[in-house]
Amino acid sequence: MPVIKLTAAMFPQVLHCPPGINRQELCDADLPGLYIEVRATAPGQGTYYLRYKDTTGKTCHKRIGSTADITLADARKLAKVIKGEIASGIDPKGDEKAKKAMLTYDTFFTEEYLPYVTPRKRSWKRDEELYRLRIKRALGDKKLEAITRQEIQTFHTALLAEGLSPASADHHVKLLRQSLNLAIEWDMLDKNPAAKVPLFNVDNKVEHYLDDEQLQRLLAVLRSPDSPRSVCQIALFLLSTGARLNEALSAKWADIDRQTRVWRIPATVSKSRKIRVVPLNDSALEVLAELDSEGQFEHLFVNRQTGKPYTTIMKVWSRLRLKAGLPFLRIHDLRHMYASFLVNSGRTLYEVQACLGHSDPKVTMRYSHLSSKSMQEAANSASVAIQRGMPPNMTNGSVAALEPQAA
Repeated sequence: MPVIKLTAAMFPQVLHCPPGINRQELCDADLPGLYIEVRATAPGQGTYYLRYKDTTGKTCHKRIGSTADITLADARKLAKVIKGEIASGIDPKGDEKAKKAMLTYDTFFTEEYLPYVTPRKRSWKRDEELYRLRIKRALGDKKLEAITRQEIQTFHTALLAEGLSPASADHHVKLLRQSLNLAIEWDMLDKNPAAKVPLFNVDNKVEHYLDDEQLQRLLAVLRSPDSPRSVCQIALFLLSTGARLNEALSAKWADIDRQTRVWRIPATVSKSRKIRVVPLNDSALEVLAELDSEGQFEHLFVNRQTGKPYTTIMKVWSRLRLKAGLPFLRIHDLRHMYASFLVNSGRTLYEVQACLGHSDPKVTMRYSHLSSKSMQEAANSASVAIQRGMPPNMTNGSVAALEPQAA
C-alpha cells in the first residue's frame, strides 16, 4: 500500500496497477485513512475509500465515490466530515450494517442478482435452476453476512452424495462465488466466503470418436427412409459443419449464402458473441438441398407439427443412436467427429480452430492427438533432412565413413 502525496495532477497516470497486480491502494499522505482503490480491470480510474475502525475495533471501509465523479479535493472534504462523525460516536456504515444484517441470500439472489444477470448472461436460466433446485434449500434462509466457508464446503461435498458429478457440484460453488462477488461490489457484503473454496476440478471432458464401421452404421440410420427425416437432417448438418446444436436449431435461411458456400452465425447465437462464418462443404449443401422449409419458414429446421423451429431433439436422437448401436454417442460428439475428419485429413489445428469457431487455441489443442499419420509425416521430414545431408559414399545404416582412418 504505497503512501504518497496525492495530487489531482497525477490523475489518471497513477491510476494503473503495476504489471501482474490486480488491485492496489494509493494511500493519501495528507489525510490518514483516505485511499484510492485501483483495479487492473478499470485502468485510468479508481474509487475513494476511507479506512477507519468502528466501536468494536473492527477495520471498516467507507466508499466515498469514484475518481470519475468527484475530485480529490471534494473526496478529502467528505472524508473529513466522515471522520468527524466517527469521532462523535456515529458509525458511517451503521445503516448499511443494519441492512446487511437483515438481508438473506434468497432475497439477494431473487431480487438483486437475477434481475441483474438476466439481460447480461445467456445462461441465467441455468443459474436460476441451480439455485432453485439445491442452493436455496441449503443457504437461501441464511443471512448474507452469516454464510461461512465451512457451510459452502459442506454443501459442496454433499452434492456428490446426491449423485451429482464433481463438475456439476463445482458449478454450484462457481455460482455462489459469482453472485457473492456482486454483493461485495454493491457494498452488501464485506468478503466472499466462497472465494477460496477449492473445486474438485475433475477433468470430465468426454469425446467419442467413431471408427469407420461405426460411422457407416450411424450414416445408414440417418439416411434410412424409416428414420425421422427432420432430426436426421439436423444430425447430418451438425456432422457436416461441426456446429453446435443451438447454432443449427437457430439457423435461418437469411444466414445461408450458397453462392459463396458460407453460413454466417449471428453474434446473438454464437457462443463467442461474435459473428462466426462456417464454410459449407458438399455434404452440408446436400442437406440444405433436401430441406423443404426454404421460402416457407424463416428457420432451416422446422417442426412440421408445430410450425416452429426445433428447441430440442434429444428424445429422438436417443432413439436414433440406439438404433445405430451407439448408445454412448452424444449429439455434441458430432462436432468432435467433424474436427477429427479435419485433423485426420492433415488440416492444421489453426484451420480446425477457424472452422469450429474456437476463440482460444488451447481448446482446439484437445484434437492434437488424433492424427498419428500427420505426426508420423512430420517426424519423417526430419529423417529426410538427415538423409539428404549424408555423404554420398555412405550406405544406409553404415558408420564406416565416420570412423577415423589408421595413420
